[in-house]
Amino acid sequence: MPDERCDLLCLDLPRAEAIRQRLQPGLAEHAAARAKALADPTRVLIALALRDGEELCVCDLAWIIARAENLVGHHLRALRSAGLASSRREHKIVFYALTDAGRQLLDAHLELAGAT
Repeated sequence: MPDERCDLLCLDLPRAEAIRQRLQPGLAEHAAARAKALADPTRVLIALALRDGEELCVCDLAWIIARAENLVGHHLRALRSAGLASSRREHKIVFYALTDAGRQLLDAHLELAGAT
């Protein structure tokens, strides 16, 4: 297995520093949190169901993906916290939907996985 490090210091300091200055750690944190929200198969199933159903309650989602309602609720909180899903209450029922960001990220993940 080849070593992943250079055998000598070959730093192109002006180029490396220019790139370093353009990096945005806050943006990286935000992007990683969103990607992490879709790093669970159950959350991907929920996102797929929301994409197809547009707006669904926890009861419907639990039935669709064959998981317990409390588990679905837990995963929906993760999707909402990452800004990938939204919710609205109508009397005693809470409906969930993918946000535009959630739909775009899901579609990008599916395209890269070869499942469009």
